Amino acid sequence: MKSFVEYSSDSDFSIHNIPFGVAVFNKEYIGCCTRIGDQVVDLATLYDLGYFENVEGLDDNIFEAYTINEFIELGKPVTNVVRTRIQELLQEGSILSKDEKTIADAFYDLDKVKMMMPVHIPNYTDFYSSIEHATNVGKMFRDPANALLPNWKHLPVGYHGRASSIVVSGTEINRPKGQTKPADAEKPVFGPSKQLDFELEMAFILNRNSEMGESISTKDAEEAIFGMVVFNDWSARDIQAWEYVPLGPFLGKNFGSSISPWVVTLEALEPFRTASPKQDPEVLDYLKFEGDKNYDINLEVYLQPENGEENLISESNYKFMYWNMAQQLAHHTVNGCNVEVGDLYASGTISGSDPKSFGSMLELTWRGQNPLQLKDGQERKFIEDNDTVTMKAWAEKDGVRVGFGEVSGKIIPTV
Repeated sequence: MKSFVEYSSDSDFSIHNIPFGVAVFNKEYIGCCTRIGDQVVDLATLYDLGYFENVEGLDDNIFEAYTINEFIELGKPVTNVVRTRIQELLQEGSILSKDEKTIADAFYDLDKVKMMMPVHIPNYTDFYSSIEHATNVGKMFRDPANALLPNWKHLPVGYHGRASSIVVSGTEINRPKGQTKPADAEKPVFGPSKQLDFELEMAFILNRNSEMGESISTKDAEEAIFGMVVFNDWSARDIQAWEYVPLGPFLGKNFGSSISPWVVTLEALEPFRTASPKQDPEVLDYLKFEGDKNYDINLEVYLQPENGEENLISESNYKFMYWNMAQQLAHHTVNGCNVEVGDLYASGTISGSDPKSFGSMLELTWRGQNPLQLKDGQERKFIEDNDTVTMKAWAEKDGVRVGFGEVSGKIIPTV
């Protein structure tokens, strides 16, 4: 496929992608959109001009919406047809390629739109599914010889997080304050977190509702997953360390998480499937699966101090995940937990075996013992005020590139 819209060979948003998002156009109205190269395409206008005629099930202009929830709830028999139709329209020689007026009305330069939260997220769960990350944390905080807890290889560990504080890329994050207990103190103290961290994650978004008592199997899971985003699970390590026993993450996590504005479909990621790591011991029957369920997605993290240069501090890959998305969703619902359209499920920090692939400052600096050296001579043990963290994700194979763009967030001082 070749598009009539020109873009660079290293663009995340090739004609093979066709992601979905929500934008403010002309500072006037909000609508659903897709992206090709650096052009944002207003899908509501394309619908009004008849470009989605005869798409069965797409009876109303649901692109005139503040989220893509209503669209993705139509299910893949409709959303996949819409995505394919968009690909056809964007190809050289298509009817749309010759319609100069529609191109003028529906295509916008990237810098002329403002990207919004793409979905309304009713519920959010964060998993803990990278064996390298879990092992590193276990070595730091528990017994290095028994880093993984006994249940870790038997089920995808996770916790229910706070959906209301998930924000779109570009939103500033206030440094959280709370209780911490310094190692040399007898009692806890109150104040801004001194160990603010990022967590490099991916997340998937559901396109369906289920009833209480219903389970979703590993076989059926992908039909319920619309697509994925890049996810930064900001973490206050010192608050988390003091509060997490006995019930787990709370204020150390719920102050903010950031997502990329474009939702990339599983169909766009199909060419990049890869085998999962071997799971030993053998998992229980409800967690077994067939085929390749991991995805070869390159990940990068950059740290930029105020008025400074970006520093590449981590290079990882989503294929390292021990537990895959199908297993995560199957486990989440095996007890009859009902799910909702727009629910978001994060992977947990993604780390590889190479120290350069670690997905958090906690690991990169080994809890502050080995500070990162930045280009300008500064050091970082954790994230400081006015630092910006940017994560990028893309897959590439046989000349086909599909990417997510980036998720970026700046830490500003405590309110």
